Amino acid sequence: MKHFLYIKDIPASDLKKILLDAKKRKSKRKKLFTLEPDKDNPLKGQLLVQMFEKSSTRTRLSFYIAIRQLGGGTLTLRSNELHLAKGESLADTAKILSTYGNAFMLRTDNDKKLEEFKKNINIPIINGLSPSSHPTQVLSDVFTIQEIKKKPISKLLICWIGDANNNVINSLIEASVKFSFKLNIGCPKKYEPKKDLLNWVKKNKGKIRIFNDIRKAATGSDVVFTDKVVSMNDKINKTKKLKDFKKFKVNSKVMSFAKKDAIFLHCLPRGSEVSSKVFLGKQSKVWQQALNRVNVQKSILLYCFGKLR
Repeated sequence: MKHFLYIKDIPASDLKKILLDAKKRKSKRKKLFTLEPDKDNPLKGQLLVQMFEKSSTRTRLSFYIAIRQLGGGTLTLRSNELHLAKGESLADTAKILSTYGNAFMLRTDNDKKLEEFKKNINIPIINGLSPSSHPTQVLSDVFTIQEIKKKPISKLLICWIGDANNNVINSLIEASVKFSFKLNIGCPKKYEPKKDLLNWVKKNKGKIRIFNDIRKAATGSDVVFTDKVVSMNDKINKTKKLKDFKKFKVNSKVMSFAKKDAIFLHCLPRGSEVSSKVFLGKQSKVWQQALNRVNVQKSILLYCFGKLR
């Protein structure tokens, strides 16, 4: 039994095995319907319990389809519907989930809850998003980049434009170390990554450069990423933050600084941080990026169940 909580805690060799399995499984599904199980039916009869404390579109849909394609089923819960919201302890809830389910996916508003569930649960737990991490999203993004570029991500320059202190960029930074790729970050000075994460990167010989100039960050990049400036976790003055990022919008001019064949990615939902011309343009691969969540999460589930080929 293995958990999938933070990319930094998972061996690079295991992450690469997950992506290789996802590639093989995706290629074998070309003639199958959405809910038709894979031929080997590896998780037949298994139940994935999902719990959402935050709103979700792509994570909810992709995990539902992923477990179904592996031959299993899913039950979706909201914490406010459980006795957990009425005073039952998290430890007792974890034990009940272990009794009924075979794996647990949690999308939470508190990182400490992940650790508490991990301590008390007897089945694999997957982080579907927490305030500090979005590992399933970012591993899927690595898959998408390699699929489109047809080369290892270690040979590419990735650029992130926007808030460099949210869950997606945290996981992308961790991935940059695990997959050994160059990562440029473009953001205002006061929105740079946290020092403890940067110290971890330095300790592990990561290849990260931080710019407070959007042009310098994007120049020569193979992939341009961004995310909503005001995320679900923000409890700040939204008007002020949007003003702070006025010069960090991904538009056609910014994309012109990147390589001619550069692609644009966004984990969604989008906001004012990207122009419609870029988001809906030829360089944008956001729909392929979103659909690949299914393919990679299938292999993450198999990894957690100890059935990765």
